[in-house]
Amino acid sequence: MKAIVLTEPGGVDNLQIQEVDQPSPKKGEVLVKVHAVSVNPVDAKTREGKALFEQLKEHPPVIIGWDISGVVEAIGEDVKYFKEGDEVFGMVNFPGDGRAYAEYVVAPEDHMAHKPEHIPHHEAAAATLAALTAWQVLVHEAGIKAGQKVLIHAAAGGVGHFAVQIAKYFKATVIGTASSENHEFLRNMGADEQIDYHKYNPAEVVMDADIVLDSLGEENTRNSLKALKEGGTIISILGGAKESVQEEAKKRNIEARNYLVHSSGEDQSQIADLMRDGHLRAHVSHVFELKDMGKAHTQVETHKTNGKVVVNVI
Repeated sequence: MKAIVLTEPGGVDNLQIQEVDQPSPKKGEVLVKVHAVSVNPVDAKTREGKALFEQLKEHPPVIIGWDISGVVEAIGEDVKYFKEGDEVFGMVNFPGDGRAYAEYVVAPEDHMAHKPEHIPHHEAAAATLAALTAWQVLVHEAGIKAGQKVLIHAAAGGVGHFAVQIAKYFKATVIGTASSENHEFLRNMGADEQIDYHKYNPAEVVMDADIVLDSLGEENTRNSLKALKEGGTIISILGGAKESVQEEAKKRNIEARNYLVHSSGEDQSQIADLMRDGHLRAHVSHVFELKDMGKAHTQVETHKTNGKVVVNVI
């Protein structure tokens, strides 16, 4: 089968199409014929030799990627929820060796969900790592409730645009930060207020948030403490809640934590239900072909993508 192999850590030219052995499903696993994959910032960092590269290099050839949508080709022993021909999507083995940039991917069945029938594969692939991150942070970590005020940084990005929609689903008031040219996009996603971070410090505009989702890092996490009311929660998905930030937060009775998404078929099924019922949609702004994986990485690295970047495998 064809796969995108990382020949060595570094630039996008090191992502090469090669023929590799097709995997076989083991007990509790499904073999998926991949139609589309999603590309995330962690993919680019791993390509550079950071993030999860050290873990992936233990199982050569190094094949990056975790987000897939496709069709079940075969099933291993004791698979209960899927059969050959089922359309599925999910984030595979994260954090771990997903090996998603390939024509066929083996996945534990409890990392996958049935794809909503009317959602095309490229949109389903987009609603995996980023959507799971938003769901797990808001629902499991922050315990979002109706009537709360939620501040979402980088709200026009991959995680951000899902977080806006999920927060609105839970009947929260949603404030999103983005450059002014993306404010109409945020309104279409359901954001109640938009803040141009080029012109305003969000922490000087918002001072009574219940929840803040930070995707920018330590400086922004620390600054965002000012945007929270006493008893509020800030979750950083970029490691911004350093020990010093957590200590500062405690003084104001604020909970500050870091969070890393993990594969979950149960959560993916929740996302599938929201998509099926029209409460959640993936905005895919760029679609590339497998041979142009390097261009997909380059687009992700601009940090100026509305929604998601997807690569068609078929």
